Amino acid sequence: MEYVPVGSTGVRISPLCFGTMSFGSEADEDVSAQMFHRVREAGINFFDTADVYGAGASEEILGKLISGCRDEIVLASKVFYPTGPDINAAGLSRRHIVRSVEDSMTRLGTDRLDFYFVHAFDEHTPIEQTLHALDDLQRQGKILYPAVSNWAAWQIATALGISAREGLARFELIQPMYNLVKRQAEAEILPLAAAENLGVITYSPLGGGLLTGKYGTRTRPGTGRLVENARYADRYGLDTDYATANRFTALAQEIGAKPATLAVAWTMANPNVTAPIIGARNLTQLQDSLAALDVDMTAELREQISALSPTPAPATDRTEILKSLWT
Repeated sequence: MEYVPVGSTGVRISPLCFGTMSFGSEADEDVSAQMFHRVREAGINFFDTADVYGAGASEEILGKLISGCRDEIVLASKVFYPTGPDINAAGLSRRHIVRSVEDSMTRLGTDRLDFYFVHAFDEHTPIEQTLHALDDLQRQGKILYPAVSNWAAWQIATALGISAREGLARFELIQPMYNLVKRQAEAEILPLAAAENLGVITYSPLGGGLLTGKYGTRTRPGTGRLVENARYADRYGLDTDYATANRFTALAQEIGAKPATLAVAWTMANPNVTAPIIGARNLTQLQDSLAALDVDMTAELREQISALSPTPAPATDRTEILKSLWT
């Protein structure tokens, strides 16, 4: 396996990251262990979790599994969403961040987190307060690199500017949603990451299951995340999403590939993506995503797949100004 650098950190990770959101919820401890050992056999060294996954069970299970190989693992967790009924058990205040990182390290059985993500944007807390808290944690050695998930490009850019101005540890890794039917990251987030040399691990390469071949304009399985989870059903609820899934499944069948494998490989092939995050409920689902490591995703094939969904509009409509400078 060819390992890839995370931005300018010097840390090298596998071209796939394994996300453990299913640990302790959709996957019990035994199945979680099976998947962990399978991805380790495949060479994956980067694991992503969060304090709210499985109400903390994901971190606890992952902590047991990495106990014998912690120094070989690049480990990431997150903070933001409510971890209890207390009014202050959420958000990106210094108070919640400091308490949450300690709880995560305890559950994971580790003395540090390699990457620590702010899981979403907190409109009630100044960005400066959050960045100072993360900088303190880095200086204490509890986290090695701050990271950010689900922020808009302008919010990330603002944070980078504050960090540069005040000499604070900056975000070194970002985690946006990105797949064939959710390509908004191409407009500003991925170009920002390239310009600032940030690592990028993207989540939901299968579109919540939409791109696995089970869904289409006239196809709905009886069970699945898009059927059982209202949040995912809303996220991928447009008719155009299902039309794209139809076209994508047909292309996968035409070239003799499993849709899930091809969907992950398409995301991997974006030059601004360091590693997509794959996850699964069981070994069968996992194997289809792992198979993306063996796909020969040529530029021509990626372009053919990309043509199946709309390309996001550019960040500015005045592209003719830039073009006129060079013509």
